[in-house]
Amino acid sequence: MKIAIIYYSKHHGNTKKLLDAIAASEEVTLIDVTATEVTDLTSYDRIGFASGIYFSSMAKQILSYASENLPENKDVFYIYTHGAPVGGFLKGIREIAENKHCREIGKYDCLGFDTFGPFRLIGGIAKGHPDEKEIAGAVSFYRSL
Repeated sequence: MKIAIIYYSKHHGNTKKLLDAIAASEEVTLIDVTATEVTDLTSYDRIGFASGIYFSSMAKQILSYASENLPENKDVFYIYTHGAPVGGFLKGIREIAENKHCREIGKYDCLGFDTFGPFRLIGGIAKGHPDEKEIAGAVSFYRSL
């Protein structure tokens, strides 16, 4: 099975830590949304989207990429890191996938060190995350798909 994960991981690299652990033990193509213009995703059986959460949503680069490049009728999954414990973080990406008749097959989320916006003023939140247990959890999630 051919699987790609399109990701955006800046600031502290929280999401990339999860993806690097997955890629170290599993066959997957990682696509950095900031380093590619367009990738033909039609040959992939499953497509993941991974991002930190910014203002209660996946990165706008992920949403834009998915809107323009996600083929119809694909299995999709989501991996994300966040500082705040609650929110409708996947609303935007889910709407894009639903409009393209894609099937959501799972999601994985965990805390990630966050100094974005006002959190910078207090030295950040979720320090030390993702930790080894959360990283292992991402690998387990991927294997369970």
